[in-house]
Amino acid sequence: MAFSRPEHVAAGEEYDEKAAKISNLIDEELKKESARRKDASRREVKVMLLGQAESGKSTLQKQFQLYYASQTLDHERPSWRPVVYFNVLKAVRMALDELDYEFNSRTKVTEDPNAITEIPVASSSSRTLLQPASGTDAANEVTQQEIGELRAKLLPLVALEDTLASELSGGVSVSGGRTGAYVRAGWQGLVTSAWPLGDSRPTPLKRPTAESIQLAAKTLGSTADAIKVLWSHRAVKRLVDTKKLRLEESAPFFLDNIDRIAEPDFLPTNADILNVRLQTLGVMEHTFPINMGGVTYDWKLYDVGGARGQRHAWVPYFDDATAIIFLAPISAFDQTMPLTCSAFQYLEEDPKTNRIDDSLQLFNAICSNKLLVNAHLVLLLNKADLLKKKLAAGTKVRKYITSYGERPNVYENVSDYFRSHFMQVHRRKDIAKRSLYVDIKATQSIIANG
Repeated sequence: MAFSRPEHVAAGEEYDEKAAKISNLIDEELKKESARRKDASRREVKVMLLGQAESGKSTLQKQFQLYYASQTLDHERPSWRPVVYFNVLKAVRMALDELDYEFNSRTKVTEDPNAITEIPVASSSSRTLLQPASGTDAANEVTQQEIGELRAKLLPLVALEDTLASELSGGVSVSGGRTGAYVRAGWQGLVTSAWPLGDSRPTPLKRPTAESIQLAAKTLGSTADAIKVLWSHRAVKRLVDTKKLRLEESAPFFLDNIDRIAEPDFLPTNADILNVRLQTLGVMEHTFPINMGGVTYDWKLYDVGGARGQRHAWVPYFDDATAIIFLAPISAFDQTMPLTCSAFQYLEEDPKTNRIDDSLQLFNAICSNKLLVNAHLVLLLNKADLLKKKLAAGTKVRKYITSYGERPNVYENVSDYFRSHFMQVHRRKDIAKRSLYVDIKATQSIIANG
């Protein structure tokens, strides 16, 4: 005799069957998601841009952006306008400050006649400014009067520097009492996040107000002629030639283009954006989709603050970095470490340390760091164009680096000399015995094959 199963048993079995199907579907989705995550992880490329302050890391990041994500650069182009203004204001103020220093030094001439810089009053005259009283006082007075008149005209412009710097910094404050524009992640559109270095965590940032930007633009427009006269003045040219006036490397570019920058409808060009100088604090992340060999890689570039006080902070966050691009500014052979700041406090970089030596020390630390052994190493000998200009102007390498000796003072020999020193550090100190790629183009082969 056949017995039929109770209805509740049949319903239960049907429920179990449906539950099993749902569970299997969930398992399949989890497996697919895991595979997608692994594939995304494989296609995610983390590249650290390392180097001392002012080595060109931010410029290289902007070059990547221009080449691979130009539409984002177009979108954020207006945000660079006040930064260009700030660079101009800073250059003008530095020139006037140095001229004031030279004028004030006249009072010491009787104590040390060799301590005063010679500045010719005119190319056709042998008379010089800031010389001991020997028939040149009248010429000195004329030049000093000219500079005084220019200062009076430019005072409204220079007075805006601190205000513009404060607004560009957007709430970033550093101790020490010094002023300047210091930015961190979040100051404008492309930057996506920041690592928690010290007190540099991202917070809502205050944008430069339209009023302050318009005031800077209006004042720049009304003082453009005075800026041109100052920049072309014989006294300023002499200070630049004798290296008494050390403007930032891109300052001549902006001063030479002051007419265009002073236009009411000025919008920064790509060249403007690449040339601006803006101090970064902490670590900034920039993301670019880059297609290589038919595969799209999600490149994450980390622009790392290069000041000495920041260097210890970034290492623990990048043990999984794909590659390190180390920027060494070989044009800096005649420079010592500048005043700079960290995320915690202002620090005076060692004024006795040559910047090439400091760069070698930092590269040594990277090669010997156990936390970075899995990252490929790319060495970019940066600012070669500036090196060529310095050598063409007659600047002697051996004057600043005595070990260079009597080698030819030409670009090929000088660049080979610096390259060999970095390669020697790598051979002796790299604990992972990695290959060293001395070429930015090598980065693509690293990603494609690694």
